[in-house]
Amino acid sequence: MPDDIPINNYVTIPASELSYIASRSSGPGGQHANKTDSRIQVRWNVPASLALSDFLKKRLLLVLGPRLTDDGDLLLAADSHRSQHRNRDEVNQRLATLVRQALIPPKPRRKTKPTKASRQKRLDEKRRRSDLKSQRRKKYD
Repeated sequence: MPDDIPINNYVTIPASELSYIASRSSGPGGQHANKTDSRIQVRWNVPASLALSDFLKKRLLLVLGPRLTDDGDLLLAADSHRSQHRNRDEVNQRLATLVRQALIPPKPRRKTKPTKASRQKRLDEKRRRSDLKSQRRKKYD
């Protein structure tokens, strides 16, 4: 039976919230691949998860939104190994990494002012362009 997946010191996804489906793999294995179900797909319903607070759920739904199904399920699959066990380990590791990265809060944006030199450079460039364009105009007497 699969184990719980630790994300960080505060969040652990319980194994009871994960469902695994095994299917035929398109990966390596030759004749072996034609008769064994070594591809593993994991499904985790983010909105129904009891492992996350409401704040963390909102954050995950925002960050992982494009990857989620309409029901809020996150689907990941692994079929790079011949062994079902190794594919299960890989998909668990990928799930943990994905959730761990999604839980990192964004760096706050700090307002900055343009430097005095950059303001002066912009005004000088504006003046130069203005002069150039004014030279192109026809001058009437």
